[in-house]
Order: sequence, then C-alpha cells, then structure tokens
Amino acid sequence: MTLASSIMQRLTVLQQNGQMQSIVGIKRGIERETLRVNADGTLAQSPHPMSLGAALTHPWITTDFSESLLEFITPASAEIDITLKQLADIHRFTSRNLADERLWPASMPCYITDQHQIPLAYYGESNVGKMKTLYRQGLKNRYGSMMQAISGVHFNFSLPQSFWQAYQTLHANQGNLQDFISEQYLALIRNYKRYAWLIVYLFGASPAMCQSFLEGRQSRYPFQKLGRGSLYLPYATSLRMSDLGYTNSAQSSLNITYNNLPEYIKGLHAAVSQPSAEYQSIGTKVAGVYQQLNANVLQIENEFYSTIRPKRTTESGERPTCALAKRGVEYIEVRALDVNPFSAIGITAEQMHFLDVFLVYCLLEQSPPLSAAEQSITEQNLKKVVTDGRRTNLELLQDGQPRLMQDWAEQLFADMMPVASWLDQAYGTDRYQAALKQYYLSLLDPAQTLSGKVLNHLLSARKDNGVYMRELAETYRQQLSNEPYQFYTEQEFNNALSESLAKQAAIEASDVLSFDDYIRQYFAEVPACEEESII
Repeated sequence: MTLASSIMQRLTVLQQNGQMQSIVGIKRGIERETLRVNADGTLAQSPHPMSLGAALTHPWITTDFSESLLEFITPASAEIDITLKQLADIHRFTSRNLADERLWPASMPCYITDQHQIPLAYYGESNVGKMKTLYRQGLKNRYGSMMQAISGVHFNFSLPQSFWQAYQTLHANQGNLQDFISEQYLALIRNYKRYAWLIVYLFGASPAMCQSFLEGRQSRYPFQKLGRGSLYLPYATSLRMSDLGYTNSAQSSLNITYNNLPEYIKGLHAAVSQPSAEYQSIGTKVAGVYQQLNANVLQIENEFYSTIRPKRTTESGERPTCALAKRGVEYIEVRALDVNPFSAIGITAEQMHFLDVFLVYCLLEQSPPLSAAEQSITEQNLKKVVTDGRRTNLELLQDGQPRLMQDWAEQLFADMMPVASWLDQAYGTDRYQAALKQYYLSLLDPAQTLSGKVLNHLLSARKDNGVYMRELAETYRQQLSNEPYQFYTEQEFNNALSESLAKQAAIEASDVLSFDDYIRQYFAEVPACEEESII
C-alpha cells in the first residue's frame, strides 16, 4: 500500500457511512505574544498596565517572560472566524489602554541595548505568583533575558469527539477511546516533526533583526548588514527558530521521544528531575534569595523547548506531566509560528486553514516510530530551512537520502489536496483548498513567503528592520484603536478586568503555606506512570 493510497483509503472510509461530517468541530485557540514598545521603538519599561487587569488571573490578557511581553489568549472555539474576532478584540482593548505604547508586530525584539532593561514579569505576592516570577528568574540566570524577549504565536488544535469515534472504528481499535486519542495525537506529532520545516518555510517571518539583539556577542552566522543597525541572512526564514532563539545545550542530551505517551512523560519527567552541573553552579537559594526553582536540567516542563507539545488542561497546582498521565492528551500546541508582521493580530485565517489541513494530514498519514537519531535528523532539516529555506536547490534528508526541499514540498502539497477537499466538503466551504493553492505559490516563488516579503521590502527600501516594524506598529495601533469590537463588548472587557483583580486578591489572601513549603509541595507529585520507577 503506498503512502498516498493509504491516506486516500482512510479518507474514503471516513466519507462513507455518514461520517463525512465527523471532522466538523475542530477546535482551535491562539496564544499571541507581543512586546509593549514606546513610540521610538524602544522597549516599554512600565509595569503591566492595571488598565488591562491582573496578568495572573485574566482569561485573555497575561504576560510571558517579561512585564513588557504581553500574551493574548483566545478560548478554544470551533470557528476560525470567531477565534480571529476574539483575538482582534483583545488587541483592540489592549491598544486603547496602553497610553502612548504600541504592540511590536514581529518575532525578533525591538531596540534593546541591554538585557537588564527587560523586566521580569510580576504576578503579585501569592505563592503561585512568586513561583511564576522565580521560574523566569531562573530562565534569566540560565540563558539570559534577550532570547526570552522573542515573540511567537502558538496554535492550539483539537479534533472533535465525533471524529475520534469514527477514526477508532476505522482502525478496528477496541480499546479505551482516550488511550486511542493520545496514541493518535502522538502519531500526528511525529509526522509534524518530520515536516515542520514546511511550516517554517511558509510562515517564518524573521529573516532580519536589530543588531542590538546580539548585545556584543559573536555569532557563527554570516550576517549581512542593512541600514544603520540591522542584520540579515539572505535566505533565512526564521531567525526566531535559529540557535539565536530559545535553546538549551543541556537539552540536546535528553531522550524525549513521542512514540507513546508513557515514553514521552518518562523522558520529560527525567529532565525535570535530573540535576545539571551547569545550573548547580548558579545555586538555587543564595544568601537566602532564590535564583531558580531548582538546579535540574529543566526547572519545570514548560522549559522544554519543542516545536509542538501534547497538552492536557491542568488543575490548580498540577504539573503538566501529571495531568497527561492521569487524563491523556486533550489537544496539541503548535509552537513553530513566527508572528506574522503583515497582520495586525499576528496570524491570518488563511494560515489557520492551512494548519488545519497540514495537521489532519499529519494524523492521517502513516506515522512509524521516530527514534532519537531520526528525530535529530528532523531537527537538522528544520535548521537548514530556518537559515537557508529560500535558497535554490536546498537539500534536506528524507529516509537518510538527500532530497530537494522543493521536490519534497511539492509532494506534500499534492498529498494534502485530498485532505483540503474533504475539509471543504465537510464544512461547506472552499477556503481550505484556496489556502493550499495560495501557499503553493509561495513554494513556486520564495519571494512570496512571509520572510521573502519582509526582506524584499527592507532591501528595496534600504530600510532598517526596526524602522519598518515601528511603522507597522504605528499603523496597527491606529487601525485597532479606530475599529469597533466584533465579538466582545467593552463591558465584557471591563468585567474580566475587575474579576481578574478580585481573583488575584483572593488567591493572595488564601495562601497558608510558606513559599518554601509551596515549592516543595508542587514538586512532590510525580506522574502516575513514573511512581513505580521512582519509589
């Protein structure tokens, strides 16, 4: 059975017996990060505005690493247009409550001359709030703050129960449905790892950056200079995803694989339990002051850098690995997306339609186990596309053999077209096939990619990257401030604001443990599948 016929057979079965509509109900959520900047493009030094609510407890507006790094979160929704309206409204409300500040429209940060200008996010004086800030202090001490100022877009994706029931029947699987769902999400993740380079080629949007990002450090990349202070690589797609971004050298020795859920949990739990000589030199508590949560390879699971994660909603105080072990995979989080600078909200409907097709394809295609060695090859392919993705005749490794990226990508597009057709039929639209055709043009002409458009504008206008992004930030500020709300109302934002402040106050008032005891208690629980090996 060939790969394509396997997918076609699965699609044929899913379209029979009244199962055509089983795919309807895909849920998506967006997490978009953006720096608050001043009118001159420098990083805002002001605290998180009270006019936006409490970052600890607000449902839609929080902070990531820094007080200056906002994160906007949409609820999971089964309609792409609703998700985008929610995200746009969050941007609108924020823009109107930022005084003279703007939202930075790019992944690579604005003008930051010194990493000590980047203030750590503050979440109040509760134990949970102090733990969140301490985790960030640990990141600063381990990697420096500059790379933590990089922004991205995370795409949360889950398939409907109706699909899983139909798909389990197709597989003649008689087991527990949640176990089957977890197994299949991991199969999707393995294929995503194999093909993530295509996402970075199409949606990478950071081929250039402000040279202040290097902060006097040398780089092994052969950067070219542009304007007064920009650096770029001629064929780069995403400097955000390069070694300049969030990396952890100690993580390279970790054996975290995705062949089954217990294996993944075991690998990740080992990383948060394994002491690191490098980080022990920092110290955990020095002269009575915490410097990091612990001196392990990872302080917590979130520190593990990956382009995709299996996720389960956690309960208060619950560790992510424990939630996965108890209740299985609920959704996946795609983390390889740059902020789209050509959108006021960092992502477009066309991108979301393409991601639906791509992720469903990754699920339906056969997905054999992926060894650590094979996974390393997928990461090498990704790095090649990150720095040289728009280079003619770029070769990647497929099954140990060199293959032209262009040729491989064309095959992927051809194999995805029946998936797009099925989604269009099920949803009664033509937007899936239209998105595929639109991005196919980016394959034929690298100048049509997001990174190609950014770099072509900079080079033709002889303009600094920071100047261009500052112009876009001003345009979007005016646009967002003048547009009416499309989904939420001003009253709903005001209610969310006041409720978040009240919730934070309640959390602070209810603390009974000392911070030391709270940290000990948080790390006391281990994932159920790990208990036997640890005892």
